[in-house]
Amino acid sequence: MGEVVQAGLWGLVAGSALLLGAALGYGLRVPQKVIATVMAFGAGVLLSAVSFELIGEAYEQGGLVPAAVGALTGALAYTGGNVWLARRGARHRKRSGHHRSQAQPSEAQLSGSGAALALGALLDGVPESAVIGVSLLDGGAVSLVTVAAVFISNVPEGLSSSAGMKKAGRGKGYVFGVWGAIAAASTVSAVLGYTVVGAFSPAVIAAVTAVAAGAILAMIADTMIPEAFEDAHLAIGLITVGGFLTSFALSHL
Repeated sequence: MGEVVQAGLWGLVAGSALLLGAALGYGLRVPQKVIATVMAFGAGVLLSAVSFELIGEAYEQGGLVPAAVGALTGALAYTGGNVWLARRGARHRKRSGHHRSQAQPSEAQLSGSGAALALGALLDGVPESAVIGVSLLDGGAVSLVTVAAVFISNVPEGLSSSAGMKKAGRGKGYVFGVWGAIAAASTVSAVLGYTVVGAFSPAVIAAVTAVAAGAILAMIADTMIPEAFEDAHLAIGLITVGGFLTSFALSHL
């Protein structure tokens, strides 16, 4: 029971960063270059976590085939869900709305887009939180690097997306309701990652870890890097590498 509670608490900690980012994005006029910089840094942090904490761990536990098949499955599942949601108004859910052509639609412009945005946020957040719970299966201690990576990346996600929601005319109750629900879902996902996945064999655990890694990697390429590139441009490579090295250094402390 203690480790189940621990999984939930760490999932809540990581998910709470979305609320922090949402508060900043909704309440302050954050410069676009700052949003882009933090988004690029967060992408680098997640890339490192996916490489060394998730795919690396999946390979050590189950070998190349479960790791590769799992990663491809996760990427396909995320991409399929993303395509479905994009057609319903959630294509630019992580965009701040600074560029008119990439603004989030209002409910009046596209009925059902609010629900699509909420589902899109859930699609982005569940794999990240699930791997926090899965990381507890390795020796009974959570991977602090994974928690830190998810937390750091969640701040710019919540910041940029909530700024876009505000510009699309969505009220404070909707914005914070969505991110509060996702923070709660992050808690549940981390608990399920520990309790449900823990009942399987090491090969299956490896595959599940890789599925989450593939989904996260697809999310980085589909939603985080495009938003960062809009304003960071040539600096995005340097900033992303900075985030990558920060996460890499944390994993070797």
